[in-house]
Amino acid sequence: MKKLLVILGLLIFTGNVKAAELPNVQLDIRDYDAIEIPAGTFIPVINTQEISTQYCSEGYKVKFIATNDMYLHETNIVPRGTEFYGYIEKINAPVIGTNAAMKIKITKMLYKDGYEVPVRGYLYTSNNNIFGGELTPPEKLLRIAHRQQRVKKTTLQIRPGNVRQMGKHTTIESGSNEIIVLTDPAMITHTLTN
Repeated sequence: MKKLLVILGLLIFTGNVKAAELPNVQLDIRDYDAIEIPAGTFIPVINTQEISTQYCSEGYKVKFIATNDMYLHETNIVPRGTEFYGYIEKINAPVIGTNAAMKIKITKMLYKDGYEVPVRGYLYTSNNNIFGGELTPPEKLLRIAHRQQRVKKTTLQIRPGNVRQMGKHTTIESGSNEIIVLTDPAMITHTLTN
């Protein structure tokens, strides 16, 4: 029993000595708050590849590059050259009467130094962020004669027929200037400095 108490005492004593010898190292934590980019913010970008409903499918990966520096409170939060990545969320094939349509979702942005920030947004259009989907022209134009009673003349009226043309595929050209609109606020905790 005495041997057990002596061994236990030595372990406790040596443990306290080692703890007292270790230096107290404190890490410097930077004084930096996250910057919130509000929902509804427009970010100008350029398209890096041609995107078409003819040969792309849902889930096709897309890439865009920021064309301008974007500042918020004197801080460059989206530097020029920042890459945005996303995918084609929805594709509608062309049908009789309607052109093909697609909707592109943006999921992340990548700074030049490799830091990645998740974002939620879409490639912006005034048509609820849908590219394409327009009505096609009519297949035929019908000519209808109208007899005017007062002037005793016949007037020829041209009106569209009830059948429309086959829709065409929608394409976003490579190098086209586009706009990303954020649907949720994005928290930026990393900025680049020169």
